[in-house]
Amino acid sequence: MSSSVLRISNLTHDFGSLRALDGVTFEAPPGAVGLVGANGAGKTTLIKLCLGLLTPVSGTIEVLGGPPGGQPRVGYMPEASALPLDQKAADFVAYSAELAGLPVRSAKRRASETLYLVGLDEERFRYIGDFSTGMQQRVKLAQAIVHDPQLVFLDEPTAGLDPEGRDAMLELIKRLGGFGTNVVFSTHIITDIERTCDWALLLDGGSVLQSGGIEALGTTGLVRVEVDGHTEEVAHRLREEGFEAVVDAGVVLVRAGGAEIYEAIQRAVVAEQVGLRLLDEAQATLEELFFTLPPTEAPLPPPLPGQPQ
Repeated sequence: MSSSVLRISNLTHDFGSLRALDGVTFEAPPGAVGLVGANGAGKTTLIKLCLGLLTPVSGTIEVLGGPPGGQPRVGYMPEASALPLDQKAADFVAYSAELAGLPVRSAKRRASETLYLVGLDEERFRYIGDFSTGMQQRVKLAQAIVHDPQLVFLDEPTAGLDPEGRDAMLELIKRLGGFGTNVVFSTHIITDIERTCDWALLLDGGSVLQSGGIEALGTTGLVRVEVDGHTEEVAHRLREEGFEAVVDAGVVLVRAGGAEIYEAIQRAVVAEQVGLRLLDEAQATLEELFFTLPPTEAPLPPPLPGQPQ
């Protein structure tokens, strides 16, 4: 099996004259993958293509090393409310397990275990129509994982939830990794991805803004230097040596350039005879990256403050 849970190459899809995805290319590793973008960014379209529910205009898709729709060990929690409100939770989740190929007795056992996992053990014999929004979201999650999938797609699983319900759902998503389940988590709430995922794909208007490990995405390519005084002078000395440096909020920000940047900083500090308070790599949140990065397939640091965009 492929070491990647998803391998997408030059994926394009149109709805009539509307281009939903435009040359999307990425390779997602095992674990928890975040799919981030505003409404209309192409997240749901990408998921449906990976599930084989849509056929792309062009490009290739591999899911767990095989074609879309060819993997029985895949689960799907849709964003839309598609639950049978006149059925009991236990019956519906057991039926979902049967559809995935489990025998009747095993399906009932798995349904009971899964509803316990998502916190609906005592309510499993109630009708789904009597459930709150948060409880219905848990039922949707249960039917997606009841057959013990290798990979589960979660499309906006926290939609419509209050803060307490959202926190509970995020904790459930984090727990899936402990059961060996790979997750693709689609949302427009960037902080949810930072809380639950190891790797993220940022989509905007059907194009890839950025992709990679959460920690790697947070690397801005900038070094932050805080000194006791002569801040402007330190920045000037670095520019004289050919480095891009500016002063922002009393801190020197320098474009990283290998080990030599640290030697240059040392020379500038010694020349100005000032104390060095702080020297580290500047980090950015996913939200900051989302609003500063141009579409690209490789990590690019955002422009330095005060520099032309």
